[in-house]
Amino acid sequence: FITTPIFYVNAPPHIGHVYSAVIADAAHRFQVLLGHQETVFSTGTDEHGNKIQEAALQSGSPLPQYCDHISQQYRTVFQSCDVGYTDFVRTTEERHKTEVHKFWNILQAGGHIYTGTYSGWYCTPDEAYGCLYKVSAESGHRVEWTDEENFIFRLSSFQDDLLHWLRKERSVYPAKFRHQLIHFVSNSELLRDVSVSRPRERVHWGIPVPGAPHQTIYVWLDALVSYMTVAQSRWWPPDLQVVGKDILKFHGVYWPAFLIAAGLEPPRSLLCHSHWTVDGEKMSKSKHNVIDPLECIGKYTTSGLRYFLLREGVAHSDGNYSETKAIRILNSELADSLGNLLNRCTATTLNPGHIFPKFCQHSFNTYCDSADASRLVDMVSALPDLVKEHFEVCNFYKGIDSVIQTLHVANRFFESQKPWELCKKNLSPHLNSVLNLTMETLRVCGILLQPIVPALSDALLGKLRISKDKRMWRDVRPLSWEQGRLCDIPISDEKITLYRRIIIPKT
Repeated sequence: FITTPIFYVNAPPHIGHVYSAVIADAAHRFQVLLGHQETVFSTGTDEHGNKIQEAALQSGSPLPQYCDHISQQYRTVFQSCDVGYTDFVRTTEERHKTEVHKFWNILQAGGHIYTGTYSGWYCTPDEAYGCLYKVSAESGHRVEWTDEENFIFRLSSFQDDLLHWLRKERSVYPAKFRHQLIHFVSNSELLRDVSVSRPRERVHWGIPVPGAPHQTIYVWLDALVSYMTVAQSRWWPPDLQVVGKDILKFHGVYWPAFLIAAGLEPPRSLLCHSHWTVDGEKMSKSKHNVIDPLECIGKYTTSGLRYFLLREGVAHSDGNYSETKAIRILNSELADSLGNLLNRCTATTLNPGHIFPKFCQHSFNTYCDSADASRLVDMVSALPDLVKEHFEVCNFYKGIDSVIQTLHVANRFFESQKPWELCKKNLSPHLNSVLNLTMETLRVCGILLQPIVPALSDALLGKLRISKDKRMWRDVRPLSWEQGRLCDIPISDEKITLYRRIIIPKT
């Protein structure tokens, strides 16, 4: 059970939202490749709260239509980015409202909610109370003093439970974010009881509190329960929840406390990732530098955008989006290292029979006894386990880097063997050894890259005529030199361009 956060519909999606989604999608696809048939991958939209009221008012649209419009934009973008979720949840759905009321009643029956006066600085853009600041310590947004009668959750009573959960190594990762949460939870001055409702006169766009319709349920409690709306108790607890660092406190403190109070297990793992800057600056509407994912797809293709985000994004530090850098990486790695190698070893001039030659140990020993060949065999042999190790903890950039390093060695091997000369001299055994090792490297890389660039991998494996039922992780082995095939295999004679180089317009 893998989740993205549900995304707030106060504005259209940008690449930061897509980054969360493609991390979760890659994790989901990886689990499917490992053979886990029953996997759930949920995403969705968070549609209640003061900020939505204000955004709808500014747009001139009625609230329901406004939410429908922005929520559909998320669906459209995710579909365009090959984000293959199994469930899309909206907090305005009746199934979700029912689940929120059920969860509220469990907390209240357990004595975890009481009525009281809540005073503090409230930040509408964050939908959160600050500490003692007139500017939100977390986002820098302006806060206003709020003094109101609310329902309050006994968060402070869960300090020991939270610390027990947080001290598990993989409860929250990377470790820097887990340490931040431990510091917060350990400080009793910070871990105070939290308001879980707002007066309806202030926030009318929300789910009413059961038995107290003059109050609406706090937007974050409402939103967090969306994961339970999807699970319906069948898939609990979530195996992986992907969140951005701006919502870490809500998922790493409030959420596990709510669940423990309700007698449920906290998530097995939270993956917290950092943000994207643009040319070194924070993304913001005021700077007019918010990156539209659909525009990126128009420039780089879906595979290009996914590859760049997962190649360059690291969870522990902010990534920097630069069009120049994106084009350089995509041209160098997808068009050249991967695409050009496929084109060369399947070209009619070198491979007129359009075959994936069988492996011949004698020919290989005779003709490919070189350091490049030996190194390539070693790297391809080790690659599946190495990539798996990285993908299991969502270090996709490290897995991709291992694949690219292998492809660099494959390209050097191919160049050093000069297959165009072997073809002219009609040295078929030698040429077939070169083609086999090169194509086997491409087959392995194509299978391993499926979570990252599913469409591009499908095109590569299709060119090599690797059947759909032979693309699971277990199908990587045996490698051709581990168990030689008895015959050549025909490949597709269709000419394809795996990834077209991006031409930078001259100014």
